[in-house]
Amino acid sequence: MLKRILVAVVFVPVIFLVLYAAPPIALSIAVAILSGIAVYEALCATNFLKHSRIAAYSILLAAVIPFWVYYDGRPLPALCGLFLYVVLLFCEAIGSRKQVGLEKMGGTFFLSVVIPFFLSSFLRIRHMAGWEFYVLLPFVAAFMSDACALFAGMLFGRHKLAPDLSPKKTVEGAVGGLAGAVLGMMIYGLVARGLFHLEGLRFSVLIVYGVLGSVLSQLGDLSFSYIKREYGIKDFGNILPGHGGILDRFDSVIFCAPLIELLIHLLPVVK
Repeated sequence: MLKRILVAVVFVPVIFLVLYAAPPIALSIAVAILSGIAVYEALCATNFLKHSRIAAYSILLAAVIPFWVYYDGRPLPALCGLFLYVVLLFCEAIGSRKQVGLEKMGGTFFLSVVIPFFLSSFLRIRHMAGWEFYVLLPFVAAFMSDACALFAGMLFGRHKLAPDLSPKKTVEGAVGGLAGAVLGMMIYGLVARGLFHLEGLRFSVLIVYGVLGSVLSQLGDLSFSYIKREYGIKDFGNILPGHGGILDRFDSVIFCAPLIELLIHLLPVVK
């Protein structure tokens, strides 16, 4: 537990520095690094990394996608990049004499595109009006949900939520995570209203963000637990003491960030 707290103490100031103090391109660099490491961890965990060239293509693609999003995300560069990547995948598969199967190609493609594209929601939010307020919402929802689910599960956990995927997760912990995300949104809304001089901030909508954000955060956690159980591993890595790998820490954020991006378009908090 102490290690988890120490990592949070270091990580939170870095997040604020990258989001608010550094030049806008710094966020793209940070997302590219996180995406590359996350894809590397996923390929290691699933044994897809045994083919070094496919791994290199995939990590490179994951690192490039955030910069594509940063530079307006035009369709033609995306088509060129994905076309080249798919051609290279099939060239390697054909040359491997059936050692690289369709399952490995499909899994590699899925991980290498979905992880960076979902994390790039922060970059798309960064381009919106009122981004100073909105860009922290995925972190608030995901991290408050994670933390409160952990403590609620430790204190009150009795009924298993998904024992085959994550034996320690409980229904009581999930409810605590939901309440924690809503509470976190309310507190953040109160602080941000004065800090960013926001008028017309709708707290009822923030409750919706907190509820849905917690649900998707916990689904993201369980989804990556599904991958870990499928391949018999405990953690994706050990780069973050007490947490595991980048994927172990950001699995909930990967699902929560695109949800918040969609909600900002469909149901904005600030009128």
